[in-house]
Amino acid sequence: MAHLHPNRADDDQVFQKYLDRAIVDIHTLGDDIAACGMCEHDEGSARVLGTGHPLADVMLLKWTPTAAELDEGVAFHGRTGDAIRRSVERLAVDPLDLYGTNVVKCASHPTSCMRERCPEWLLREIRIVEPKLLVVMGTQPLDAVNALEVPDSSRLVAEPGNVQRWTHACEAIWCPDIDESLDRPASKQAFWRAFRVLGDWYLEKPPF
Repeated sequence: MAHLHPNRADDDQVFQKYLDRAIVDIHTLGDDIAACGMCEHDEGSARVLGTGHPLADVMLLKWTPTAAELDEGVAFHGRTGDAIRRSVERLAVDPLDLYGTNVVKCASHPTSCMRERCPEWLLREIRIVEPKLLVVMGTQPLDAVNALEVPDSSRLVAEPGNVQRWTHACEAIWCPDIDESLDRPASKQAFWRAFRVLGDWYLEKPPF
């Protein structure tokens, strides 16, 4: 059947090159985050790195690591990750199409780190992954995204469940903070009402 798709092998090779480069860039970013010296005064300040496919269509973004994430050094670990996994399963979203991260990368984040390093890390992650959809969870991540210097970006607003155009290549959905929603039924329902729009967006995504 190869003659029916004469460019498939070339397409696969191009994708593999992008993937290889993204993997290298993500690892380099992780090394740079681990070597950050702004929080070295706090020996307990573990670093938490993003997790997921380095060329995912969907990037999940929340504000700060939970205790479980700090213990493992991986974003969306523990209760938050379990809640997301159950949610995307219900929405028929392929978990391999997701990349999740925090704006804040450690437990201790002085003003200098928040002003200089954290935005730099986030911008690098977005440029590496190049998501087609950014799912912003909470008001602080929303402010962080809006403060990034991204060409042709539009200002995002806290409108739950609405798909917004962020850049020419990326849309966005705003949801309440998932970490603050898990222990309150009303907040959990509000998060789900906003987050489930991801399923509609994913269903309408072109199959290529």
